[in-house]
Amino acid sequence: MDAHKISTTCPYCGTGCGLWATVLPNGGVKVQGDKQHPANFGRICSKGAALGETVNLEGRLLYPEIRGQRVNWDTALDTVAQGFGQVIAKHGAEAVAFYVSGQLLTEDYYVANKLMKGFIGSANIDTNSRLCMASSVAGHKRAFGADIVPGCYEDLELADLVVLVGTNLAWCHPVLYQRIAAAKQQNSKMRVVVIDPRRTATCDIADLHLALRSGTDVVLFNGLLDFLRRNDRLDFEFIEAHTQGLGAALAGARDSAGGIPQVARACDLEEAQVAEFYRLFAATEKTLSIYSQGVNQSSSGTDKVNSIINCHLASGRIGKPGMGPFSVTGQPNAMGGREVGALANQLVAHMDFAADEVARVKRFWNAPAIADKPGLKAVDLFEAIRHGRVKALWIMATNPVVSLPNARAVRAALAACEFVVVSDNVANTDTSAFAHVKLPAQAWGEKSGTVTNSERRISRQRAFLPTPGEARADWWIVSEVAKRMGFAEAFDYASPAAIFREYAALSAYENQGSRDFDLSGLQALSESEYESLLPLQWPYVNGAAKPRFFADGRFYTANGKAQFIATSPRPPQHLPDAEYDLVLNTGRLRDQWHTMTRTGKTARLLTHVGEPRLSLHPQDASRLGIQDKQLALVQSTLGEVVLRVTIDDSQRRGEAFAPFHWSRQFAAQANLGELIHPSTDPVSGQPEFKHTPIKVCAWQTAWQGFVLARAELALEVPFFTKIPGTHALRYEIAGTQLPDDWRSWLHTVLGDGDWLEYRDSANHQYRCAVLRNGRLHACAFIAADYPSLPPREGVAGLFSQPVLNAQERLSLLTGKPVSQTEDAGATVCSCFNVGQKTLQRAILEQQLCSLEAIGAALKAGTNCGSCIPELKALLQKHGINAERNYESHVGG
Repeated sequence: MDAHKISTTCPYCGTGCGLWATVLPNGGVKVQGDKQHPANFGRICSKGAALGETVNLEGRLLYPEIRGQRVNWDTALDTVAQGFGQVIAKHGAEAVAFYVSGQLLTEDYYVANKLMKGFIGSANIDTNSRLCMASSVAGHKRAFGADIVPGCYEDLELADLVVLVGTNLAWCHPVLYQRIAAAKQQNSKMRVVVIDPRRTATCDIADLHLALRSGTDVVLFNGLLDFLRRNDRLDFEFIEAHTQGLGAALAGARDSAGGIPQVARACDLEEAQVAEFYRLFAATEKTLSIYSQGVNQSSSGTDKVNSIINCHLASGRIGKPGMGPFSVTGQPNAMGGREVGALANQLVAHMDFAADEVARVKRFWNAPAIADKPGLKAVDLFEAIRHGRVKALWIMATNPVVSLPNARAVRAALAACEFVVVSDNVANTDTSAFAHVKLPAQAWGEKSGTVTNSERRISRQRAFLPTPGEARADWWIVSEVAKRMGFAEAFDYASPAAIFREYAALSAYENQGSRDFDLSGLQALSESEYESLLPLQWPYVNGAAKPRFFADGRFYTANGKAQFIATSPRPPQHLPDAEYDLVLNTGRLRDQWHTMTRTGKTARLLTHVGEPRLSLHPQDASRLGIQDKQLALVQSTLGEVVLRVTIDDSQRRGEAFAPFHWSRQFAAQANLGELIHPSTDPVSGQPEFKHTPIKVCAWQTAWQGFVLARAELALEVPFFTKIPGTHALRYEIAGTQLPDDWRSWLHTVLGDGDWLEYRDSANHQYRCAVLRNGRLHACAFIAADYPSLPPREGVAGLFSQPVLNAQERLSLLTGKPVSQTEDAGATVCSCFNVGQKTLQRAILEQQLCSLEAIGAALKAGTNCGSCIPELKALLQKHGINAERNYESHVGG
């Protein structure tokens, strides 16, 4: 193997794509898809393709800090151990907690969970996966007796009907979307149904789109269960032999959704649409139902999961090729966290708090004070912190001030907490601002361990970069604190391989096939075998993996039978009313990830959508008197944000959508956690992120503008969004009051240099540029409103020039500079940085009339495929039908 080419795994979504990372002679990193990895076979998405641009040290936390002062590791570790020890001694183990993350590797997760549950003796460790997949975990355990995803990615190609429920797969799991799209081209029988209130990019491959009313999934699937009964499509042989509880589930389905007209009314769908979906499901044996956050992030998320599973159990469509319910995870190691027990209501290795399981783990760990009951789930945990019941908190690799609901209460909790420790690789986040101690952790490319993807496949993340500064592996940090708390013998790990061996041995301990999670075949791995470990699925016993569960009809419930769960539709906990008359749905963008601490470092991922936005249906926007690109004040009963409006007919009337990525590091008033109620599912504890009543009105501004600068600026304005570019940072800004003098105010922000200015007081316009040694250092454009501002791209292009000539200087303040950079327009294809205007020019001038022609000319759409719906829309705008062969168009 080339010493500079390392096999590793992507750190983004739960698809778990294999990558090759090559360190280039100039120190840069080239990232390519691994064609041998069974998750992606060489495909990668726009975020994965840009990973090499995110591994620089800008913004990194490189040294331990206590109250903002750099200290050495011994001082920091002693402080953490003493801080937790003192709270435990005074208030007991329940007064401390860990809040961890699906960004951790399995070995990190295992050590943190072991310390908290086995040696501190509390189960107050929860993970941000609580916000993503907890309802799936709960639904799996209720139905199957264990948290098991039954199928595998091969089923994507083997299914004849793919039902996508509450998932914009094209943007959130692009490689899985590519696999389905390619399979659909090869299988003329395959049909795709998308169930989502929004018409998303995923609908590009849909034969049927059910834009149901938010929160009505249980009605829809209860109706399907009742339809299967009424049309004699139940698999009674399977039901009799391998399930229990059908009668109650059928009764509940009949009472709540007894007939297509009733379902259609409740879901706000056409009866013909509902009937067609039910007919397809009933008639197609190889049916795969893929679901994600649109199902899970609900106050009835667990019931939604079970209503889907019920239909698969009733039809016997589980455990066989091409069929089954399939939960896809949002984070690279959310599954690994579930496996090690990093949820507060689990113990470890798919064992819970039953007395015999607690005793088993206590024996294996030789644990002095093992937890014997569940701990606090995420939302409850931060409430306990706010009320002083939890007094010491260690946050690892996550940003709860941005990601949790009711952000104001989360900030209050952290501000009141006696002792807050943050382990992270980022120096400044909305959360780390509250840390008493900050510990520098290794980042992707530096750390080594394993992750588990959505199909239960364990893959290696490998280091290919030197560890900078004094950053350390998370497992090492936790182990060193554990040693200082008096647990040295149990945490004397020399490597991640040693941790993995112990973890695998625990999974096998007193198992003999009685538990689903079993890595007994890996418990004796040597260091070299661990280092070269190839991707494999669990369980892994006697040298063999198991791709699917339940083909044999054996489940992990007390009686060995799958359990039907009677589900009764419940409305969301907060409903719109006369004042808060819109429903806010939240989710991801195509090119961003979580709170942008990684994706926000690369300019090309911010060119598709660079600002936080609110998508409104045209009729809602008209009713509210709001124009496209206007700033809007968005309020719930908890708080408010300011977002730029996008008018979008893919929204349902009465419902709005906003992406959740923006934190205070990138925008002044865009943290959606300010709006969202801390309502949770009573079983899973997962918050309801998809249904928040809001009211929206135009945000009245006295001025709007943008600033471009080579260095970060300290802007004190009511509204800003920071957008990193290739050569300059861009700030979109706005205010509610005019300054006394624009030059005086901007001089304090932009600094000294040769100033060029333009004023038009009658039209409320001000423009300036600052040059240093002939080079453009910064510029600002101010106007009364957004439409009066010039395009940004041409001005930004001037920052690439070493010196501006006389013509460029003269034209700069017109907003139409003479630039060597052609205005590409808003980015459509992030993989190859192809803009909308570039595409439009090429379609017209080169007479491009197909996706294949665009791909050949500009490469757009030939990598991840996420931009293909937008490419098709551009072609259709020019009267061109853009159907294509997906397999041949998308690379891999």
